[in-house]
Amino acid sequence: MFSPRVLKSASSLMCRGFFTGQMCRQGKAPDMAEGNTFLLVSNVRNRLREIVGASTNWKDHQQALAERASLSQYLAQSQEELPAKTMKDSAIEAHLPLGTQPALREKYLNYHNSVRFGRILEDLDSLAVLICYSHTWNKELKRSPLSIVTALVDKIDMRKNIIYPDCDIKFTGHVTWVGKTSIEAKMHMSQYHDGAYTDVLDATFVMVARDPENKRAAFINPLKLESPEEEAIFQQGEINKTRRVELSTASLLKVAPTAEERTLVHNLFLNTLDTRTVSFRSRILPPNSVWMEDAKMKGLEICHPQERNIFNRIFGGFLMRKAYELGWANACAFAGCRPTLVAVDDIVFRKPVEIGSLLLLSSQVCYTEGVHIQVRVHTEVLDPLTRQHSTTNVFHFTFRVDSDIPAIVPQSYGESMLYLDGKRHFDETMRSQG
Repeated sequence: MFSPRVLKSASSLMCRGFFTGQMCRQGKAPDMAEGNTFLLVSNVRNRLREIVGASTNWKDHQQALAERASLSQYLAQSQEELPAKTMKDSAIEAHLPLGTQPALREKYLNYHNSVRFGRILEDLDSLAVLICYSHTWNKELKRSPLSIVTALVDKIDMRKNIIYPDCDIKFTGHVTWVGKTSIEAKMHMSQYHDGAYTDVLDATFVMVARDPENKRAAFINPLKLESPEEEAIFQQGEINKTRRVELSTASLLKVAPTAEERTLVHNLFLNTLDTRTVSFRSRILPPNSVWMEDAKMKGLEICHPQERNIFNRIFGGFLMRKAYELGWANACAFAGCRPTLVAVDDIVFRKPVEIGSLLLLSSQVCYTEGVHIQVRVHTEVLDPLTRQHSTTNVFHFTFRVDSDIPAIVPQSYGESMLYLDGKRHFDETMRSQG
């Protein structure tokens, strides 16, 4: 696991906090003081535009991407042609100075006087792409011939429940594993509070490299391991890859549930039967329970050019933010109180979302246990001309509340599969955090 460098300050200053109207000086990190040189999170996407030759103007942007086709001549025909890079070559540190630069807070502030986690998801996605471009960068070329896009978010584990809106944030990360055309990047987020940096989250993203027109896979630089610690980090990447393959193979969309899962589903069914009748159709909701059908929420987004990425499609971070906010709202309405995020698990980017698309989002509470809520958000694109629906993403979020919540109860076989899938994701999250 990537270990961040933890900075400590010599002293802690006493002052009134943001919540009383003044900014707390304890949230100002010494390494973000005026005059220091560092990469701002707000400049990450500008740097990505420079790397691929994209424009901030919508009209020029399209022309610039059309010209990228000529960069295909610089693509390697095999991975052996490319020089090996080290983990240090891709190491990046980016700062979000919410404490040092108060003007930045408006974009990140939510109505609970905390930080909008959807904005953090956007920043993580951009940073992961920049890390991978740093690994593949060729100094002899003015622009990169590669189109690096997010394939999936393997895991985001929260280490802290509160993200302060008036304290500086630091992101660090580097490449931890590479295949022939795919890259794993790990990132760590910490926040400066009470005179020291504290851990907030760890994130693992998997990116894929494609040609300049984003039509076929492209080779990337191999990774050179320089220490036993780096070999262990790389081996964890191999384990992650194997685990993803196993989970995909065992998907309930492909194979039947296990014997234990079938028994669980049947017991759920028996608990809802009306004992006064001898009928499979007569169902009664058990006490302190909610039908799964009554625990969903939907949304719609018209995909405007403002939300495009450097490749003229909808920015993956924007999709994550919208899915998270809908999932959070779904969990909040279900529990009747404000939920706290525990983990983001297994976000798969199945298909790019084009500019002008109608994006349909559907959130479903699919599993509950004690104080935890498992939410699945499914997004799809609707073509208004053909009325065809195409799945683009599936998101999994685990939330926690302060007191026990009602049990979610499926009725149909399809809902039962959603229930089991949610339980699998919840159990995996609990194992990884245990």
